[in-house]
Amino acid sequence: MLTGDAGTGKTTLLARIFRCIPAERAHFSVVFNPTLTPSEFLEMALLDFGITNFPASKAQRLTLLQEFLIDAFRRRQAAVLVVDEAHKLPPDVLEEIRLLSNFERAEGKLLQIVLAGQTELGEVLNRQDMRQLKQRVAVRLAIHPLSASDVDHYIQHRWQKAGASKPHPFQPEAICCIGQCSRGIPRLVNALCDNALALVYSEGSTTINLSQIIEVARDLDLIGAPAQQARWAHLMTAAEPARAGAATNRDLPNGTAPSSAALPTLERYQTGVHKPSTLSRLGGRLKYLKP
Repeated sequence: MLTGDAGTGKTTLLARIFRCIPAERAHFSVVFNPTLTPSEFLEMALLDFGITNFPASKAQRLTLLQEFLIDAFRRRQAAVLVVDEAHKLPPDVLEEIRLLSNFERAEGKLLQIVLAGQTELGEVLNRQDMRQLKQRVAVRLAIHPLSASDVDHYIQHRWQKAGASKPHPFQPEAICCIGQCSRGIPRLVNALCDNALALVYSEGSTTINLSQIIEVARDLDLIGAPAQQARWAHLMTAAEPARAGAATNRDLPNGTAPSSAALPTLERYQTGVHKPSTLSRLGGRLKYLKP
């Protein structure tokens, strides 16, 4: 069982595993949409194993699957059923999965099953009616959000993988804000960074500071509820000149606020004055580019 909050990279990790394990060593059947009936779920699993000419009878389908699993076992190949978004599985499909885990021989299991889902999956298996399935979970793994230092390393890694030879353009206080707005979730880190890069490109700048991250976080609705916005307004009290690059507080510890000499307060973005979207700003920049 693999769990993690939305956006922490469960599907990405699974895709990496599929690429790393040679086809001659394992057969994978991956079900990405778990909102199926038990019959549809079994059909989807068979199809992704490459079994297409199966009968309508469920008993005959299970016999066909068993023959496939035994053949793979004899070839020393692992047969793996992977269910993504498993926290959304209805009880009758979870029971179907439990019954599929009964395929075994004296030497071991014929079918390995991986359930990947959000943290709610643990709560699902803790239900009394799920105790039999829970007892069969041999390995539990969890992906946690990135720490404050991990966010910096993650951004630098993505920057280098994109082909850059120089350090990334995000200033320390901007990275601190990215970590807080994203709560360490890689998907949100990606969204904040992508939008911030588009923003500074449209402005013709080469560095990304705190006010720009606040701006894109507001555009992405990551600042939070009014109470949280008030907290940000208090924490992010800053001065306007830093917008031009006069940033301070380079080594902010996680969770602390920049000094009053850093960047504009969040209140600047709550005045009701219309601000052009990142897309329109980027479009304005692109129209001056030559083909």
